[in-house]
Amino acid sequence: MVTKTNGAFTDKRMLGRAVKDSFVKLAPKTQAQNPVMLLVYISAILTSVLWIISLFGIMDAPSGYTLTIAIILWFTCLFANFAEAIAEGRGKAQADSLRAAKKDVEAHCIPAINRKEDVTTVSSALLKKGDIVLVKMGEQIPADGEVVEGAASIDESAITGESAPVIREAGGDRSAVTGGTTVLSDWIVVQVTNEAGESFLDKMIAMVEGASRKKTPNEIALQIFLVALSIIFILVTVSLYAYSAFSARQAGIANPTSLTTLVALLVCLAPTTIGALLSAIGIAGMSRLNQANVLAMSGRAIEAAGDVDILMLDKTGTITLGNRQACNFISVDGSDPHELADAAQLSSLADETPEGRSVVVLAKEKFGLRGRTLQDKGMRFIPFTAATRMSGVDYDGQEIRKGAADSVRAYVEASGGIYSDECDQTVKEISRQGGTPLVVAKNRKILGVVHLKDIMKQGVQEKFADLRKMGIKTIMITGDNPLTAAAIAAEAGVDDFLAEATPEGKLTMIRDFQSKGHLVAMTGDGTNDAPALAQADVAVAMNTGTQAAKEAGNMVDLDSSPTKLIDIVRIGKQLLMTRGSLTTFSIANDVAKYFAIIPALFMGLYPGLTALNIMELHSPQSAVLSAIIYNALIIIALIPLALKGVKYREVSAGKLLSRNLLIYGLGGLAAPFIFVKLIDMLLTACGLA
Repeated sequence: MVTKTNGAFTDKRMLGRAVKDSFVKLAPKTQAQNPVMLLVYISAILTSVLWIISLFGIMDAPSGYTLTIAIILWFTCLFANFAEAIAEGRGKAQADSLRAAKKDVEAHCIPAINRKEDVTTVSSALLKKGDIVLVKMGEQIPADGEVVEGAASIDESAITGESAPVIREAGGDRSAVTGGTTVLSDWIVVQVTNEAGESFLDKMIAMVEGASRKKTPNEIALQIFLVALSIIFILVTVSLYAYSAFSARQAGIANPTSLTTLVALLVCLAPTTIGALLSAIGIAGMSRLNQANVLAMSGRAIEAAGDVDILMLDKTGTITLGNRQACNFISVDGSDPHELADAAQLSSLADETPEGRSVVVLAKEKFGLRGRTLQDKGMRFIPFTAATRMSGVDYDGQEIRKGAADSVRAYVEASGGIYSDECDQTVKEISRQGGTPLVVAKNRKILGVVHLKDIMKQGVQEKFADLRKMGIKTIMITGDNPLTAAAIAAEAGVDDFLAEATPEGKLTMIRDFQSKGHLVAMTGDGTNDAPALAQADVAVAMNTGTQAAKEAGNMVDLDSSPTKLIDIVRIGKQLLMTRGSLTTFSIANDVAKYFAIIPALFMGLYPGLTALNIMELHSPQSAVLSAIIYNALIIIALIPLALKGVKYREVSAGKLLSRNLLIYGLGGLAAPFIFVKLIDMLLTACGLA
């Protein structure tokens, strides 16, 4: 995306909008969406009513005390709203940037590809699925679609945030274009694939600003658990009040526990901390994904990424750099290595592929062959074709060919030449090592083999080792033969591989893992990837890919980087870790507050409870006030953690659980004892309790 909004608390505009939204969210309809905070909302209304009644002499508790409780409860609601609003603010800032790129433009419709002269100009808002439009240099693409003719350089910075243009062309897996992007050169004919208002940009805007965000199953389950806890604490609080009233009547004194105190006690004991932050955690998780330039079609996909235990990755571009490099010249049948390098270099001078250039460079480095061009000897370049699977040059009656072993073998043997056992063994050995053999022949005689090697991306072994520690199995997907695939898989450190991969093979493998209870993630960009993407639990489609792939996936990587899948898994796990850690902290907080407040609250009725008042709180009122102030402030204190997320660590689930229990469990138990006591001392020193 264009807008990166990491500094939520340093952006004055975002803070101002979040403060405003905090008050807007006090609407009853909005509060009803969060049952736990609805309890606080109702409590704030109730204590406000009790304060108003107290002005007329009907006092449940001292008027100032009731007003203080009411104000703190309203602030608790506002703080919870602020947590959600500041998380939403990131998405709204991103949405504003995207919305600026979305505007109605003139679309040049044509009736058919071969009738480009019959142009009708209409508004892009009136385009329908299936319409064909002609887009020329300098014009904005009016709608999402597929390039059906032509090729052009496209500026997609409005979508991806990357200034470098990309090539989109008819056919293949790089034919999809997005409305709102601009053609920088040449022209293309685009067939519209979405109705007006249903474009990719519209979906992006809705997702990043949270308009389409629905609660995930895990969120719903946690919310049900929190509601159950709240109901339990309601029953506990009512029971305490009834028991207090009964004990006071038996002792012949007035009930020391007021309704105001009862309400404050309920709010302190209910799981308000996680209840206030739950929505913000989910929104922030989606925002982190958006900042990584990944668009999730649902919150469920992010959570599923956190639970993934099978990761299927393409070899090319993910594990390897994608361009094989020449690493050695191996002469056979007594040929001169210098002659082999000379022939290989001559056949590669006009080859602009990275592989071809690497052959030229290797010949320079190993044999000092420099400063040569095709014009030196009037050479005629023979281009590579899918049919011949060879390339080469002809000059002065000489023929040089370089290509796949079986193609060069057929070329040599067709004229009576020999493909020796030594050459065959060399080819097999290179394949066994995970390389690609290119056989070189001069005048129908084989000189030797060029060894092309896949270059591993730096750090991939460490990444896969980290994933293994997390209990994630990595599977490399490649079109290579099993021998080559096995060698590359061993070097990269993946757990398994799928060689000679086909759409059916990918789909079968995913279904097999899912039938055994695994969650599978994979990436893809082509139409042939669509069935597997639709089946996978986490399916990341490349933005450069086909429309079919993007529709089949539940995430779209705007950067079209195959390695992004690893980052997505990290973000998903961080979301789950953050939610689990703050839930642990919140529940531990409630337990600690229970033991901190109850003794101080009832020691007037039961002097024996004084021994349990280990915090030595000043009075029942100061205990309640201190606890409820702490309850509100801890929400604000934890907002940065909810937005940023708990620090991600590549460790096993058992170690992660132990660590979180230690830090957030013990931390949640200790924090109330420390800060409630400090607030109590401050209130007492100021004469407010």
